[in-house]
Formats: sequence, structure tokens, C-alpha cells
Amino acid sequence: MKSLLLWTLLLMTSLLPEAWSQGVARFYTGTFTSEGAEGISLCTLDTLTGDMEVVQVFKGIDNPNFLKISPDRRFLYAVTRGPRGVDPDGGSVSAFQIMDNGELRFLNKMSAHGDDPCYAEVSSDGRWLVVANYGGGSVVLFPLEEDGSLAPATSVVRHEGSGAHAVRQTRPYAHSIRFSPFDGLLYAADLGADRLFAYTLRPGPGTLEPKPGAQALLPPGAGPRHIDFAPEGRFCYVVNELSSTVSVFEFVNGAMSLLQDISTLPGEFRGTSFCADIHLSSCGKWLYASNRGHNSLAVFSRDAVTGRLTPVTHVSVEGNWPRNFALAPGGRYLLVANQRSHQISLFRLENGIPLFTGKELKTPAPVCVEFL
Repeated sequence: MKSLLLWTLLLMTSLLPEAWSQGVARFYTGTFTSEGAEGISLCTLDTLTGDMEVVQVFKGIDNPNFLKISPDRRFLYAVTRGPRGVDPDGGSVSAFQIMDNGELRFLNKMSAHGDDPCYAEVSSDGRWLVVANYGGGSVVLFPLEEDGSLAPATSVVRHEGSGAHAVRQTRPYAHSIRFSPFDGLLYAADLGADRLFAYTLRPGPGTLEPKPGAQALLPPGAGPRHIDFAPEGRFCYVVNELSSTVSVFEFVNGAMSLLQDISTLPGEFRGTSFCADIHLSSCGKWLYASNRGHNSLAVFSRDAVTGRLTPVTHVSVEGNWPRNFALAPGGRYLLVANQRSHQISLFRLENGIPLFTGKELKTPAPVCVEFL
């Protein structure tokens, strides 16, 4: 009897990590209010059943199309695109405090200093916010106060250049900006100029200092959109909207070297498609990129030594126009925000491959998913 009791206790103890991994994960959804949404949604994901629910909608926020949570999980920042009558600057950045129950408390709002802001990121120390303005072709640096609010911008850099595409690349269109693991550099993907602009942040004056020698040129007509970095800190992966490719770069001696340019589409596809988002798995073994038009996730395996990608499969997003997707904490689930079909599709990851769970969350015009 004692041995049976001991065995039972050991079994229960061995199951504790798995039991604790089950629960409710919270995430925020950015939307286009111009397409029927009402603002930022607080949602939940039951990690046991896969059920998703909209818990609360924070209204009165115009087109919160990209969200970023601070590293300490205390604050959320949203780039917004209000109508000209409401937002004469063409775009703004809003700061919110995240309450214990997930509710958002508005802190303040600043001009984005450019049209159509589309991306934001917070530095690892939580002291700086950088924003990319698509229509403005610029990147902006904001200091962050102790209470999470935005201080006035201290640096605005407008890109220069154009690309091979006669319609989409007549001028710069900054589409994202990231803090990189490469010698304190930041990289901004500019769709119009076909390049990754490189910057160093000078914290004293609060400026973004251009580093032309560290920038990267993309193949003509590529249209770089989003960036991700390998966990070992040597390789950079760029998803290209116009050419539907992923470009792989290695950072060597302070410069970017192009290693590979690989299609995100099946060879037999003949339709129109545009890439949107890109993410590496936390283990670095898998890379995912979304195709709008083909409406799929391109799945690649990654060689950690060479950095190169190998195509594995294409998975339907079970919706229309996957603008953004996110890997849930723990690496078990992947959520895809399908803008035009007004729903978020849930996938379970098995050996790196997304498998549709049959679960979806109906919500108007979702364009960004950010886990709390």
C-alpha cells in the first residue's frame, strides 16, 4: 500500500510541470477600425481546450494596427492611424498601462511624426520606443518615462531612396524597425528603398545615428517588410512583401552579407500574393512567413550553423489575408490574424509544423496579435 501511494505521489509530481503549463493565456489584438473594428481587444486562449474569447474591447482608438508590450509587461504601446480630421499629423503613438486584470489605462499620446505608422518596438531596458512610419518613410525615437508614458520624440530620421517597382517603390516606405543583437545596432526595413537601414542609439542626446556601412541592400524589387533575428545572434531574416521571398543575411565584421534569397510560395502558384510577417521559433529550428493572397504560412527548417533555410511545407491559414501572426508562450500554439475574413485561426505546433485545430476567434479586421 505504501509503495502504491509513493508511486502515485511520484506520478503526480512528474505531471506538475505539464499541469502548470495549462491555463489561460491573454493577448491583445490590434485592428483596423476603418474596416469595422472598434479598437484594441483583450482576448484569452485556453491552452488546454484551444478556445478563444474576446474579453473586452478598448474603444475610441483609431486603427491600432500594431501593438508592442514592454519587456516588463507593464505597458502597451499602439501605433494608430486616425482620419485627418482627428489626427492631422497622419498618425500617432499611444501609451497604456496594463492593469492586473489586463485592462488598459490610457497614459498619453504623441504624434508619430509621419504618415501611417505601422511598427513599434521597445528597447530591452524599457527606456526607448522606436516607430516606423510607412507613409512618412521615417523612423522615430521616443524616450519612455518611469511611469511608461511617452516623452516627446528626440530623433526623427527620414529615409532616402527608391526601388525597381514602378508603383510601390517610388520613394521610401519604412515598414518596421528592430533592436538587433549586432553590436547595439537597430535595423529598419524600408519597402520602398529596398534596404535595411542601420542605426546606433545614442542615449545621451537620444538620437538615432545612421550607420551606412552596416546597412543591407535587398535584391531589386524585393520590398522588405519585417525582420527577425536568430537566437545565436549571427543571422538576420527579412520577409519581402513584393517579391514573396525571405532574404537571409549574416552579420560579419560589422556588415551584412546576403546568404540566400528563397521564395515563400509553391512553385506552381501563379496568382498574386504579398508577404506580411515573419517569425522564428524560440528554439531557432523553424521559420514561418505569411503569404497574403496565397493565404498560407510558408514553413522552413533552419540550419543553425549556416543560417540557411530549407522549404518544408505550406499551411493554409484557414482565412483571408494573414497580415500578422504570433507564437504563443511555450511554443505550443500559433495564432494567425486574418484581416479580410475577420477571424483569428489557431494552430497547434507539432515538430515545428502548424496544424489547424479547428478553432477560430471571430473578430473584425484583426491585424496584430501581442501576447501578455
